Amino acid sequence: MLTFNGSVFMPSVLTLVGIPGLESVQCWIGIPFCVMYIIALIGNPLILVIIKGEKSLHIPMYIFLAILAVTDIALSTCILPKMLGIFWFHVPQISFDACLLQMELIHSFQATESGILLAMALDRYVAICNPLRHATIFSPQLTTYLGAGALVRAFILVSPSILLIKCRLKYYQTTIVSHSYCEHMAIVKLAAEDIRINKVCGLLVAFAILGFDIVFITFSYVRIFITVFQLPQKEARLKAFNTCIAHICVFLQFYLLGFFSFFTHRFGAHIPPYVHILLSDLYLLVPPFLNPIVYGVKTKQIRDQVLKMLFSKKPL
Repeated sequence: MLTFNGSVFMPSVLTLVGIPGLESVQCWIGIPFCVMYIIALIGNPLILVIIKGEKSLHIPMYIFLAILAVTDIALSTCILPKMLGIFWFHVPQISFDACLLQMELIHSFQATESGILLAMALDRYVAICNPLRHATIFSPQLTTYLGAGALVRAFILVSPSILLIKCRLKYYQTTIVSHSYCEHMAIVKLAAEDIRINKVCGLLVAFAILGFDIVFITFSYVRIFITVFQLPQKEARLKAFNTCIAHICVFLQFYLLGFFSFFTHRFGAHIPPYVHILLSDLYLLVPPFLNPIVYGVKTKQIRDQVLKMLFSKKPL
């Protein structure tokens, strides 16, 4: 590792602190995090098995749910094993290139999840506001394009921020990262050079993905609510609303956690660092943990299949 005027030139290894200020209790914090990860690794594959095995669920709504489950598994796996290595086994080192790879995967899967939530909102919008044309509009081809497009869009938009770090930032003040995973701004702030371009690029990507998705998701659900409340029969209103309640719960918990994490990180100068880090961690860990629970409880078709798997008696 080369040093120049107190700066480190292109470090090969970085050290992740974990949760600054809570190092003495990190081993205990790792327990609920591990439980959430285990539930995510059980719940999301269960969703996939149910959707694959039940032909009546081979429709856009559940195909998007399957893509969301795969994304949740990938997202939690990108962060938790290394985080538990820091908390439990005191292995904080990570190579610089591996750190950039983790950053790329985490932010790309976050963006993919946002894109899939948008696709699900559009699917519900067409199904409720224009039900006669739903099968025509949301054809298998369009469903495939939307799912693949969410993934491709994420990697295309996230990659420039990673490349700017790799190609532009050469000198670093320290190799110690005050975070529990390789978060974009946490790495950028280590640089001993002008980072304004990196900050602007990161903000533009965040607003291009999350800002765009939130606007259209909100518009879709507003239109859905207007249509539902105009239905003449109470039973029809309840049935239409029940098809959306799980999506709304997932949408709210994903974006509310994201907003809290985003604004405390950038504008909460007087908030202790461990609050920033815990919010960032929860933003990544809670959706993969909660999504299968929400859909399992709130979606009748998924719930019925789970109960059938649990209580069906096999012939002797």
